[in-house]
Amino acid sequence: MGFTRTLRSVSGAVLAGALVLAAAPAAVADQVRDDQWPLKAFDAEAIWKISTGKGITVAVIDEGVDSDHVDLRGNVIQGKDFIDDDASSLPENGDAHGTAMASIIAGRGHGSGNASGVRGLAPDAKILAIRDTGEALQGFGPSIRYAVDHGASVINISQQISSRSTAEEEAVAYALKKDVLVVVGTGNNGRGREAWMYPASDSGVLPVGAVNNAGEIWEKSNFGQGILLTAPGTHIVSAGGGTASFPYRSANGTSDATAYVSAAAALLRSKFPDLTAGQIVNRLTETAGLPASAKGLALPDERYGYGFIQPLAALTREIPAGPEYGPLEVPASLRGSQDATDAPNAIGGGMSDDEQAAADRKQVIALSAMGLVGLLVLALVVLLIVKLARRGKGGDRGGPGGTGTPAGWGGGGQPQYGQPPHQQHPGQSDNPYQHHQHHQQHPGQTGNPYQQQRQGPGQ
Repeated sequence: MGFTRTLRSVSGAVLAGALVLAAAPAAVADQVRDDQWPLKAFDAEAIWKISTGKGITVAVIDEGVDSDHVDLRGNVIQGKDFIDDDASSLPENGDAHGTAMASIIAGRGHGSGNASGVRGLAPDAKILAIRDTGEALQGFGPSIRYAVDHGASVINISQQISSRSTAEEEAVAYALKKDVLVVVGTGNNGRGREAWMYPASDSGVLPVGAVNNAGEIWEKSNFGQGILLTAPGTHIVSAGGGTASFPYRSANGTSDATAYVSAAAALLRSKFPDLTAGQIVNRLTETAGLPASAKGLALPDERYGYGFIQPLAALTREIPAGPEYGPLEVPASLRGSQDATDAPNAIGGGMSDDEQAAADRKQVIALSAMGLVGLLVLALVVLLIVKLARRGKGGDRGGPGGTGTPAGWGGGGQPQYGQPPHQQHPGQSDNPYQHHQHHQQHPGQTGNPYQQQRQGPGQ
């Protein structure tokens, strides 16, 4: 079966730069944390006062997770190896992609006050490590079901396979039915839907694209109808790879963006345990942001979706819960069960003649009432037109100050689900990811110790 194992655009091989910095461990550790620009952009310190992802398990279905990495110790639950069919989910052959994703989501850091090394956006979430690259005929189906059945409420899949699998589609629907969110990357080809593979093309998943530190779409991020969110995906520092003395890497890709969205979902699931998976996505889309260059786009846009995630806003703003599945594309099997439930009412449900006649009379009464309401509404519209005409001649001036500003856009109200575009908040032009602190690009993005030497599979 042909497949592309991961969405990685860059591996974390660290050569001369790492060896030079290894002579000053304290400086290196500080640089690792300082170079995690998304934490500054999101204002992670403010976020962690509200939620750290505690009590939430995020499954990372990938090449395995190094649970002994200094920044992940004590935060990884060993799951299953679906490649070798055993109980060890540790990576092999130097694979570091899964470790990187786990650290972006729930790295703890290390040292005094955990102030050194990589810290994830949801540092108190637990990682359920599952080793699977989807090579089997069932794709990621078995590993998705395993994650659901072993306590995960968010599943991160930063990988792709080229073949469609019915078992995988059914597993995604199973996850959504069990209220588990599956977050996936769209790929790193810079192309449209024709380049999407799986599970990004499965109904029910949350497809993610990548943006840079200005909130602009990354040029290699795949796009197309179905994108819902974007997140940081360039110059992302994470754990794994590198050398024994400097086990870190820097990468670009929708893989990393996917991990940040999974972490944001974990923060929200911890804060709002009564919301469904779809309603969690609704919070993220309703509070998403756009760069100045993308203002005025009709949303969801084929490149940005609803925009880049703003976890602090998603945690703090008043957002209507929305429908059960939110903006997710509902799998056909779940749509079918809803249709079957509504079907009896649509066809009369096998009513007797008397029952049908009674129903018809009720319908006539209802239609008459609707007609009366329509006449009243028409009268009110005429009255409103007259009042507006008088106002234009110096008559009625509305409320205090004569502005008559309505609720909703610009009137202090909140947009409901399904009313794009989402509104930017004051201060987002300073920092596209949250509205408190100006984001500054960290120095050293060129010539930094995270040498980007080797392309990952599929690139």
